[in-house]
Amino acid sequence: MNKTKGFTLIELLIVIVIVAVLAAIALPSYQEHVRKTRRTQAKADLLEISQMLEREFTLSRSYAGFDGSTFTTSPRSGTAYYTIEIDPQDATTFTITATPTASQTQDTKCGTLSLNQLGTKTADGTLGVAGCW
Repeated sequence: MNKTKGFTLIELLIVIVIVAVLAAIALPSYQEHVRKTRRTQAKADLLEISQMLEREFTLSRSYAGFDGSTFTTSPRSGTAYYTIEIDPQDATTFTITATPTASQTQDTKCGTLSLNQLGTKTADGTLGVAGCW
């Protein structure tokens, strides 16, 4: 008896279907994890800028003199996924906003994040402040 070794077409198709199902489950999960990681970086940047603004206020009793020109994107190097806007509204108030850009605009769970001088955090996505901060 001559026994042929190898895979049948049915076996090969079953393996392809299993791999496709696994990929269909894993890819969206991976993409959501990447979005969460980028969001975490943006939140860290907002908190860092807030601390720098508070230092400026401690020294000069005003937020208006803060030079935030180095903080225009998050992350600061590489591909930008958030645009950072620092708005010292007057000498005693500020609002820092992180607006999603590029592929991060698909992050509808949190959307635009912001922080003000009182430490009030906002998020305009479906999860709200409690789910995003």
